[in-house]
Amino acid sequence: MDLTLGLVIGVVVIALAFDYTNGFHDAANAIATSVSTRALTPRAALFMAAAMNFIGAHLGTQVAQTVGKGIIDAPDGSHGLVIVAAALIGAIVWNLITWYFGLPSSSSHALIGGLVGSALASSSVVHWDGVLEKVVIPMVLSPVIGFSLAAAIMIAIYWIFRNGQPGKTNRGFRYAQTVSAAAMALGHGLQDAQKTMGVIFLALTVGGFAQQSDPIPQWVILAAAGAISLGTYAGGWRIMRTLGRRIIALDPPQGFAAESAAATVLYGAAIGFGAPISTTHTITTAIMGVGATKRLSAVRWGVAGNIVTAWILTIPAAAIVAALSYFVLHAIVEG
Repeated sequence: MDLTLGLVIGVVVIALAFDYTNGFHDAANAIATSVSTRALTPRAALFMAAAMNFIGAHLGTQVAQTVGKGIIDAPDGSHGLVIVAAALIGAIVWNLITWYFGLPSSSSHALIGGLVGSALASSSVVHWDGVLEKVVIPMVLSPVIGFSLAAAIMIAIYWIFRNGQPGKTNRGFRYAQTVSAAAMALGHGLQDAQKTMGVIFLALTVGGFAQQSDPIPQWVILAAAGAISLGTYAGGWRIMRTLGRRIIALDPPQGFAAESAAATVLYGAAIGFGAPISTTHTITTAIMGVGATKRLSAVRWGVAGNIVTAWILTIPAAAIVAALSYFVLHAIVEG
């Protein structure tokens, strides 16, 4: 088999493995709030999230175009494919580390960090303007908007239902949470499956099997959608526990507010700006925003601080692992 073709196949397999880890790592994003409020059973919630992830992956390719074309310029041929493979390994390793410790870090930023780290290690071009515009600025803004929007929705719910019977209101919001959780899962598919599509497309262009101007092939969309759906259904119980209980004990109206706010931010970023934002950052800060409307002490800020630390570390940590992976792969494949 030709070396370049073999490397392309290898990168596609690694990318789909990353997509799978993204699914079980981020399953909690879509359903932790619904499970913790008992709006959905865990298994039903996982099945719904997997299905909506699959559908969401087919709703656009703007984020995929950003990841595939706007972050780094990998050289053509086997050298470029080694760079892409190292980026994916860096992202997968960081995903597994944070999953093991139950920290809801960002798979998206792990992937971006991996791309930047392997590009720097190989002296390839990094589009720092694209990183700033499409990654760093949305990384800062999306949690702030998620927090603020969730707080605003929660205040509106408190005001609208101020005279309602608590039992009846909670029952109604349990049903409403089925819809908001589905919307959140759809947004997760729209955002995160596209990032894998972008990396696979980058590998195809570097390997000479596609042109930069080509659309994302349908088989790439189906493969990425299927991998993230399978990963989601496999579940992410450690992180679900952190999001669903350890930050704040949620009730159904709070869960609905957090999911609705997070889904809105995800759709706006993906469709409006093609920005690969973190579903993890968005839902976590939305949960914090909801909790803060009750009283600031309702949020367990110590847990929140650990999560923020993981966020800060994600891009540089994934970049370092990717850089080390590049040196090893370069020695094996090209040495």
